[in-house]
Amino acid sequence: MLAELDPEQRQAVTADPGPVCILAGAGTGKTRAVTHRIAWRVNRGDMRGQHVTAVTFTARAAGEMRDRLRGLGVSGVNARTFHSAALRQLRYFGTRRFGGQLPELAGSTLKFIGIAAARAGLQTTRNKNFDLATEIEWAASSLIGPDDYVGAIAKIGRDAPAAPEDVAKVYAAYVESKRRAGVMDFADVLAHTADMITEDEATADRIRSQYRFFVVDEYQDVTPLQQRLLDAWMGDRNDITVVGDASQTIYSFTGATSKYLLDFTRRHRDASLVRLVRDYRSTPQVVGLANQIIAESKGREAAMRLELIGQRPSGPDVFAETYADEAEEADMVARRCSQLISSGLSASEIAVLYRTNAQSQAYEEALANYGVPTVVTGAARFYDRPEVRQAIVALRSAVKTDIGEMPLAEAVPAALEAVGWRPDAAPSGGAQREAYEAVTALAGLAVQFTEQREANNENDSDPTLEEFCAELGRRASEQHAPAVEGVTLASLHAAKGLEWDAVFLVGLADGTLPTTFARTDAAQEEERRLLYVGITRARERLQLSYGLARNPGGRERKLCRFLAPLGLGGFPRMPDPKTPAVRQKSKKAAKVLDCTGCGKPLTDARDRKLGHCSDCPATMDEELFERMREWRVRVAKEDGKPAFTVFTDVTLIAIAEQSPTSDTQLAALHGIGKSKLDKYGPAVLCLVKGGSVEEAVAISQGVD
Repeated sequence: MLAELDPEQRQAVTADPGPVCILAGAGTGKTRAVTHRIAWRVNRGDMRGQHVTAVTFTARAAGEMRDRLRGLGVSGVNARTFHSAALRQLRYFGTRRFGGQLPELAGSTLKFIGIAAARAGLQTTRNKNFDLATEIEWAASSLIGPDDYVGAIAKIGRDAPAAPEDVAKVYAAYVESKRRAGVMDFADVLAHTADMITEDEATADRIRSQYRFFVVDEYQDVTPLQQRLLDAWMGDRNDITVVGDASQTIYSFTGATSKYLLDFTRRHRDASLVRLVRDYRSTPQVVGLANQIIAESKGREAAMRLELIGQRPSGPDVFAETYADEAEEADMVARRCSQLISSGLSASEIAVLYRTNAQSQAYEEALANYGVPTVVTGAARFYDRPEVRQAIVALRSAVKTDIGEMPLAEAVPAALEAVGWRPDAAPSGGAQREAYEAVTALAGLAVQFTEQREANNENDSDPTLEEFCAELGRRASEQHAPAVEGVTLASLHAAKGLEWDAVFLVGLADGTLPTTFARTDAAQEEERRLLYVGITRARERLQLSYGLARNPGGRERKLCRFLAPLGLGGFPRMPDPKTPAVRQKSKKAAKVLDCTGCGKPLTDARDRKLGHCSDCPATMDEELFERMREWRVRVAKEDGKPAFTVFTDVTLIAIAEQSPTSDTQLAALHGIGKSKLDKYGPAVLCLVKGGSVEEAVAISQGVD
């Protein structure tokens, strides 16, 4: 049993009975260590498998632990989640406590939240109810009752999804609604079980005599309520092994806190402390970047950070790329996924990870354009989301009203007011904000639809709302094709605990990661840890990327502040702006953004891409521009994707004005990265030198 383990794992497995804290970095074999520790204790006669409780945070992890233990010859171990273990005990011992009938477990709390909000006089929506439910769950998990809620969040500076006083009223009404209906939620299961053990000595004796050794996985994610239950299980005993990684603390919004992991050796002065740092998952290149990111962490968690040591052979360098906008980013990521699959990599070994679920839409559609199947993890597909469905219904309903006669750019915002959406009016609260961003992405498709029509020379009439709705129907139907195997699309939170051969971390713009809602130092550090978790999901290939603008020609954004100082190839390096050398460099760089005509500084994104302000005369070759537009339309149709994903109009104008005659000159233009230079560069240079559209199309097909 010990022969399979490295020295640190062996130390964790053979530690004496009593409190043991295993700090296990990503990919260091923590499950192997804890299952071997259980088997070691059972096989040497300390106890039988039935005397062990192993607490995990997901049913999947519990099942994996039971499978591994069976492989080590150990059966009967109670490997469960906190809620599953508590519910089992409550159903067995708790009927007397509730007069013979246990409260029914509510499958969903939204119904009772809605009732409570109505009783509190608060008008809500489904998403607002979801945010209220999340906030009440956080409060209950943090051992904060309705009467203490307002003062508690004021003390820690927490943002509430509504006025704190209103949340407290809904919270109190929610508790009363559950009592009247005779139901309990998942937090109640933990609280009732802890109360039962604490208050009933006979029940406590039976449970403690049955379960003598405890193992707790992901201990950095324990909530105060879960710790209260764990303390009730333990009583005055101390035979417990906890496993965690402070650098992977990313669930504070649920009430999870790393303080119990950080304080374990203070609480248990005789505890053994073991650090697992040998990373068997990722290549040294991935491990090196992860170490760089987490080395700059601050706060209490930083005191327990681990520097990983890669154990795998060397692999590809981490690839970093900056794209003109999010559409180009999605297209090129999808293209690389398609290339990896063509080279023999299974689609199920590829993942595209993003900060919020609202970002999935662009990647669902871009991958569909390349014929790549997808599996969305942790959220519904974009067109299946309730708010997107409601928005499409509102758009279709508006077609036969006065709104349907408006220009599309006006009609879409006007129609979406029916579902409470307005531009630049993002609400607070996680679910409400995510729903808002999803509808915003839907509105953005109207802009893309208009640009695509223009690029395809469909200028006989402006696109109508009815035509846009038909386009949405087509897009939605294409996304519903069943996929047995596909590229995983997941948020960084949903990716925790998973791993893939190739990982694309996308949308790494400041304001997205870290999110604009991360206003405190602690929140910023949790965003850093979220990036660290994303990086450590990759086994062999890792690509980081972001779009300079959200939409073509839009305002430029900065790179994620955690990556900017690293100077990764493909990303702009952003040193400390306080130093004189940097200020001088910034001034020098600013001259590049001066107008080539009048010399004034360029501030508009479109002007910067063209190199001159809109007031100065252009030198565009009109005939070249038209040939390039025709070439773009034909190439886009061949590839089966929107024309603007080949080049935007602004990039075509820049080419027609500058008339580049070499790869170097072409690459210097905005909107032409290495990938587009490789794919389209020869065709563009052919056109610039007077070649026909047919010649350029043939070259494009040959290069592709």
